[in-house]
Amino acid sequence: MLGPQSRFLYAPNRKYTPPDAPLDACMRMHDVLGIERGFVVHANTHGFDNSVDLDAVAQSAGRYLAVVRLDASATPAACKALHQAGARGVRFAFNPQHGGELDLKVFDHVMRCIDGLGWFVELHFAGSALPHLRPWIANIPAPVVIDHFGRIDPGLGMDQAPVRALLDLAAHRHIWIKLTGADRISRLGPPYADVQPIAQRLVEVAADRLLWGSDWPHTGYFDPQRMPHAGGLLDALCTFVPQADLRDRILVDNPLRLIGAT
Repeated sequence: MLGPQSRFLYAPNRKYTPPDAPLDACMRMHDVLGIERGFVVHANTHGFDNSVDLDAVAQSAGRYLAVVRLDASATPAACKALHQAGARGVRFAFNPQHGGELDLKVFDHVMRCIDGLGWFVELHFAGSALPHLRPWIANIPAPVVIDHFGRIDPGLGMDQAPVRALLDLAAHRHIWIKLTGADRISRLGPPYADVQPIAQRLVEVAADRLLWGSDWPHTGYFDPQRMPHAGGLLDALCTFVPQADLRDRILVDNPLRLIGAT
């Protein structure tokens, strides 16, 4: 969710200024795709102000929950208030292009603040960092959601260290992986055939811990010709996972289990 800027200011130190992508546009997109429920994941453009996400939850009549962004100013009381407002996860994006470097002191502080709330931790990082991060991620004492196929570069094939690290993590019962951002990692473009081998291998290893999302409004795209279509990304999931029962798990059952709703 982005803006509108007339109500929800963008962070002064943002890397770029995107067009508004407000709640009503998101809901229209979900209506077209047939998505009844979902998560609003905080965008770095809004800094550490989660107001836009919490407003979306409040306005959605139970349709959405939030994944927020926190820093060293977080407190247990504030996190409990966020939980009551519909937050169920916290996102860390740590590479120079997506939020900066990982600060373990801040991470550990936030983990203490959310202890007992049952939240998950969403991680976004460069795929090349996976082999180094693997032991640390494996020992995070909370459910972990890895963004965008772990940002694997499919052009390097399946026999690469980041793929091996991702598959190793996928075997851990507290690790979940989002089959999102195929457009961000593919070298070929739609229908993202080079991403399919990774997706299918993940289905073999962790079908009950895979998730999907539209990644709307596709932040960071500056060329309208390259902007992905949310419907095309959902079509790609159907290609990656042709079995209807497995898609039902990824789209419905798994996210409900992640938040303890089933």
